[in-house]
Amino acid sequence: MPDDLPHRLPDQLRANLRLVFVGTAASTRSAKLGHYYAHPGNRFWRALHEAGITPRRYRPDEFAALLALGIGFTDLSKTGAGMDREIARPSFDVIGFRAKIETFRPKTIAFTSKKAASLFYQRPTSALALGRQPTLTGFPAVFVLPSPSGAASGHWTLQPWRELAEWIAPM
Repeated sequence: MPDDLPHRLPDQLRANLRLVFVGTAASTRSAKLGHYYAHPGNRFWRALHEAGITPRRYRPDEFAALLALGIGFTDLSKTGAGMDREIARPSFDVIGFRAKIETFRPKTIAFTSKKAASLFYQRPTSALALGRQPTLTGFPAVFVLPSPSGAASGHWTLQPWRELAEWIAPM
């Protein structure tokens, strides 16, 4: 992460959340502003509302308010920022991420890209399907969502986000 970016995105975690969104790392803009999914071309906030996960469309600067809805945030890299290909591979901390999940025990986690999920599962992105993943013993339900980044427009679909909304609705 360049030195002129003063902010790191803080984890938004607490015990027993219904859902935690997991990204690879902050975008350069998100790191500068200190808000998750802050780039205007990112579909994250629109997708949350359109899929039925949130009752209204939130803004990036309101990310902390989602804790009241039982929704948290983290990234696999808390030190890198930028496009996934720009993040130094050693900055992805899958072991630290697993420890956070074991500590806070959310009911569901959702990777916001196949890249994030591939780092977690240690498999190529081509080996991963979108949507709910097979159950891992002692781990919350896992969903893989298409990246909401504008850079990933060619792979966008709202359907896995809707499946996630249906899954968490009874929680």
